[in-house]
Amino acid sequence: AALAADLDRNWEVLAEPVQTVMRLYGVESPYEKLKELTRGQKIDAAGMRAFVASLDIPEDAKERLAQLTPATYIGKAAELAKAI
Repeated sequence: AALAADLDRNWEVLAEPVQTVMRLYGVESPYEKLKELTRGQKIDAAGMRAFVASLDIPEDAKERLAQLTPATYIGKAAELAKAI
């Protein structure tokens, strides 16, 4: 329960997949835009989803990103674990 609560307080974990999708669709300065969003402040679910909704990317990409949560995003963990 403590781990789930900690994850729910740290939506900035999703900056990596959001930045990756932004780069995929040619959004200018993705790192800087996310840095502006997250620098010095906590981001919650509503804040991250509002940011994603504002992006100039296809709707299906927005929907996929909106479904991510800090608890469900594993990045490359599975791939890296198999390489051990």
